[in-house]
Amino acid sequence: MSKAHHRKKHPEAVRQQLLEVAGKLSLEKGPASVTLDAVSQAAGVSKGGLLHHFPNKLSLLDGLFVNLTEKLDRAISDKMRDDPEPKGRFTRAYVSVFFQPEGMEDGEQWKVLTIALISEPHLRDRWRQWVERYLAENVGTDSSPDAMLVRYAVDGLWLADLLGSPTMDSAARAAMLERLLTLSRS
Repeated sequence: MSKAHHRKKHPEAVRQQLLEVAGKLSLEKGPASVTLDAVSQAAGVSKGGLLHHFPNKLSLLDGLFVNLTEKLDRAISDKMRDDPEPKGRFTRAYVSVFFQPEGMEDGEQWKVLTIALISEPHLRDRWRQWVERYLAENVGTDSSPDAMLVRYAVDGLWLADLLGSPTMDSAARAAMLERLLTLSRS
């Protein structure tokens, strides 16, 4: 018998490894580099093993999206739970997670997701639905023009950081953060 028959199966670990490899390939070489062959080779998993978890490239990108938005949901929920002030609570959680580099778990994978969102219409629809769900859940506390302005500013900064635009020094970034948090309360 070959070693494959004696090897312990860890399907969730393999699935996670495939997602990480797909993310790394996308970040390093662009979304077009995420092919089933490239991911299976880089992960050291047979193509059949990859197809068991992800039958096509779109399902692989969907898996990456779900994985990252579940982490985002937890981070947003934790920040909202710790904020005693209802008005602007979701917006401040959004700022905390996206504006501050230390607030972003798996920052490199978020870059991958952002790139995938730009290139994949299906994922853009899923992202829009994610945002709309949070906005609907928080319509009474986070629908002011100032709260919207804060979220758009944070999105712009995240995109600027992703693209390597000229960065702000830490003092300017701290001042901007304070201004955005103040606006979230108006």
